[in-house]
Amino acid sequence: MKSDRLLSILLLLQTRGRVPAGELAERLEVSRRTVYRDVEALSAAGVPVYAERGRHGGIALLPGFRTDVTGMTADEARALFILAAEGAHTALGLDEALGSALRKVMAALPAPHRPAAELTGRRILVDPDRWMGGPRPSADLDELQSAVLTDLRLRIRYRHSGETRLRTYTVDPYGLVAKAGTWYLVADRRGAPQLFRADRVASATLTDAPVRRRAGVELAEVWRQLRRQVEDRPAGVRVTARIRRDRLDLAVRILGGALTGPPREEPGDQPSGETGDEPGDRPGDEPGWAVIELAYPVVRAVRQLLQFGDSLEVLGPPEARHVMADAAAALTAVYAADPPP
Repeated sequence: MKSDRLLSILLLLQTRGRVPAGELAERLEVSRRTVYRDVEALSAAGVPVYAERGRHGGIALLPGFRTDVTGMTADEARALFILAAEGAHTALGLDEALGSALRKVMAALPAPHRPAAELTGRRILVDPDRWMGGPRPSADLDELQSAVLTDLRLRIRYRHSGETRLRTYTVDPYGLVAKAGTWYLVADRRGAPQLFRADRVASATLTDAPVRRRAGVELAEVWRQLRRQVEDRPAGVRVTARIRRDRLDLAVRILGGALTGPPREEPGDQPSGETGDEPGDRPGDEPGWAVIELAYPVVRAVRQLLQFGDSLEVLGPPEARHVMADAAAALTAVYAADPPP
């Protein structure tokens, strides 16, 4: 609606100062002509807004003008009170600040919106951690946070996965990202983007040198690039397996990114429940099988499937079956021997 758009322009200008008309048009998903018409409407309503042409021009408010009108809708108020529990704010030491900020927001809300916002905060909870994730290694974010907020280069001592020795790097931070409860430092190292897990940073020291980021590149863009590199990593081995259907939901949760597509029915197998019965409802019933496709970087990684025991069988390729057979034989040898005293 036009009224919402006018308020959005006013708040953006109040927050950002001078903003190019093209950026306003892109943010509001309208044309530049519409932006200029909205600016005229604000001016006619008494808002001291003006437009400057030229390369460094834009739309701005007269210096010193402020408005305390929040214009917050009921949905916007509710959205602010859906927050992650024991997550990002705790790690950054901002729990008390968050609570204080929410109390101030609640006081500033229009009276009709307050009950819905308070109820939303009590009835909806966002927990960023995965099931059965176990305790996470602690990460000291103080120095990393200082580096990303003060725009200084950072010297870190870092332990890569599978290594015990520490390596020393000088990096140019873009920012911190929390992904599924794990914190990452996103930085350039020798001009190339790289991810560093915060809990593997043994020490971090700010240097006196200013950060050397690539011009015009922001954190969100670098994160998308690095995430694609992780998610689109080419698979060295494609594996086909069959799994008992009563274990399929668990397998989908655990295997996650290794799955290359949805499970399919094993040829000639009728899914349990199509007759209206669940597995085990009738004597002699056994759950059917489903076929899954997986991708692994190396064939030895197929050993991940051992956790499903005889509820899963690797069908191919042959080298993957050999890895599973060798691993099963090694386990048999371990448990066939007498236990140590």
